Amino acid sequence: MLSLFEHNRTAYEAAVKMLRETGRAAVIHPTGTGKSFIGFKLCEDHPDKTVCWLSPSEYIFRTQMENWRTADGENLENICFFTYARLMLMQEEELTEIHPDYIILDEFHRCGAKMWGQGVRRLLEKYPEARVLGLSATNIRYLDGQRDMADELFDGNIASEMTLGDAIVRGILNPPKYILSMYSCQKELERYKARVKGAKSGAVRAEAEKYLEALRRALEKADGLDEIFYRHMTDQTKRPEQSGQEEYPRRSEKSGNVGRFGKYLVFCANYEHMQEMVAKVPEWFGKIDQEPHVYTVYSEDAQAEEEFARFKADNSPHLKLLYCIDMLNEGVHVDDVSGVILLRPTVSPIIYKQQIGRALSAGRKQGESAVIFDVVMNIENLYSIGTVEEEMQAAVRYYKDCGESRLIVNEHFHITDEVQDCMRLFRRLNETLGASWELMYRAAQRYFEEHGNLEVTKRYVTEDGLSLGQWLDTQRKVHAGKVNGILTDEQIRRLDRLGMRWESKSERNWERNFAAAKAYYREHGDLLVNVRDGKYEGVELGKWLAQLRTYRKSGIRTAYLTPERIKELDSVGMVWDVPDYLWEQNYHAALRYYREHGDLDVPYYYVSSDGVKLGIWIANTRFAKRNEGTGRAKLTEEQAARLDALGMIWENKNDTIWERSYAAACRYRKKYGSMDIPVAYVTEDGCRLGRWIRKQKETYRSGMGAERRKKLEALGVSWAR
Repeated sequence: MLSLFEHNRTAYEAAVKMLRETGRAAVIHPTGTGKSFIGFKLCEDHPDKTVCWLSPSEYIFRTQMENWRTADGENLENICFFTYARLMLMQEEELTEIHPDYIILDEFHRCGAKMWGQGVRRLLEKYPEARVLGLSATNIRYLDGQRDMADELFDGNIASEMTLGDAIVRGILNPPKYILSMYSCQKELERYKARVKGAKSGAVRAEAEKYLEALRRALEKADGLDEIFYRHMTDQTKRPEQSGQEEYPRRSEKSGNVGRFGKYLVFCANYEHMQEMVAKVPEWFGKIDQEPHVYTVYSEDAQAEEEFARFKADNSPHLKLLYCIDMLNEGVHVDDVSGVILLRPTVSPIIYKQQIGRALSAGRKQGESAVIFDVVMNIENLYSIGTVEEEMQAAVRYYKDCGESRLIVNEHFHITDEVQDCMRLFRRLNETLGASWELMYRAAQRYFEEHGNLEVTKRYVTEDGLSLGQWLDTQRKVHAGKVNGILTDEQIRRLDRLGMRWESKSERNWERNFAAAKAYYREHGDLLVNVRDGKYEGVELGKWLAQLRTYRKSGIRTAYLTPERIKELDSVGMVWDVPDYLWEQNYHAALRYYREHGDLDVPYYYVSSDGVKLGIWIANTRFAKRNEGTGRAKLTEEQAARLDALGMIWENKNDTIWERSYAAACRYRKKYGSMDIPVAYVTEDGCRLGRWIRKQKETYRSGMGAERRKKLEALGVSWAR
């Protein structure tokens, strides 16, 4: 059986005890400390129990299992694995088949997402006796109202908690060599220039202009990234032009065979950002290696696993750069990396610490400190590393106060601040402009006192000319991390007291319409709402659903119709292609009629037991087939073939009846030798031939087609009364 490291063994024992006593326990350890092994150890120690393991992705879980087996962990046959997305879509029957004794919520802070959270709650409510273990690097959802998922899911039962700073102090993670630098901030400078220009106070404006100009000059003097990467990625004591022996510096053998310049994970914000950053490779890394090996991985790429495997196996002497989006933030450990490069615009503290952890855990395995290049993309993000330093100082004070100084391995780590002057100037600039925030807040306060809310349009301007609507919209975007800016906890609390709604107008529109869609589905069992129908629960639901179908078909408004929202709609029976859906519904009604009657000779006004107007549909389908090419809805070859298999008669129904009756008349003529047929005569197969002949005589006098007249006269039909 596998033995855990001391910090994980202590956490495991505490978690087992808490599970036994309360049924729920959370372990909050930073990325890179091996917390997944705590969950696997629980599975190993209870082989006769079923463990339902939930994770954000199958890839994360598979990689964790590989790490477990590499560490000589046993095969775990008692794990029943699902992703949170899969759980969200599971039917009640599928949930009934699980019967878990334990439930493990990996990266449990992700359970705060609306739809994923609903799936988790369904599972927990169905199996209240199951013991629940949570694993995560953080319990706080920073961009979701600071929600504490340890409180929401585990009633505050935290078996073990360790900060990133604590892990570094105790030597569980090695302290990094931290390089703080900056990529072009010209856009941010222009934005601040506009803010300064728009300051209402002349004194504020003059002071801010002074700091803005100083900041611009400081940024111009800062070294370029090419020089910074060269300075810190190579051994400066053995530059090629100085040594005269070896063309490139090498790593020591004990560090692992990672090549002359090592491997780096490069974290990007999204696909477009990654493409932009990859294009910078020759400019930034050309001094180090003229032919660096560049790899890219992201969640939606089908080749991501193969690309990742090639990166891990690459031991060439070249610089190796793995550009990645979100895929390596959580749960995935990478051996033998020399460090990480954070090309970060605005990100949450969760993601920031996860990305740092990728380097720290790798550094620990190599026995040396990894390098972290923190290349901020905007000047508001210059502060993040301060939180790790504060965590370390807090941990050092705690162990000293408790008489546990022996646990302190690292009290500090080295930060090379390439933009220290820029940080100082920016802080002063932001403090100066903060007076403008207070001015706008007071305007919001006055509006709230008068109206009782902050529901203003984006274009709303106060009587004294302040653009309050635009300012509130900006606060929402900063709070959501969609635009650059700083919004302190105290500022958030002050706006909360005024009833600030942090979701955007678009998000409120979605919530209102989706709530109506769910209500309609519960009442009717589908979302087949006519566009012309009136409002349902105050929402033009039919029109909204039609718009969503258009968005998805055309690929527009992807920021509104996100993949998560598509899943939400699918869960309440959304039909994305209404014509195809209705055709299938009618076809299955036709199939049931055929099985019961042996044909598709459906009366025009026939309605099936489940309300399908089958007679009208058959008539319309027949008409569409006969009038192809006239612009009407086209019947596909496959659809026509399926109806042919049921004996569909494509001719007009009246024509079919006439031909059947004419055939009966021919048989009568052959049998009796005349067409003197009594009006009440009915054939053995139910054809009212006498009445039909009389109707033909009436039709003859009102106007009968020449072809039919000739056919009847050939049988000897007399037109006389």
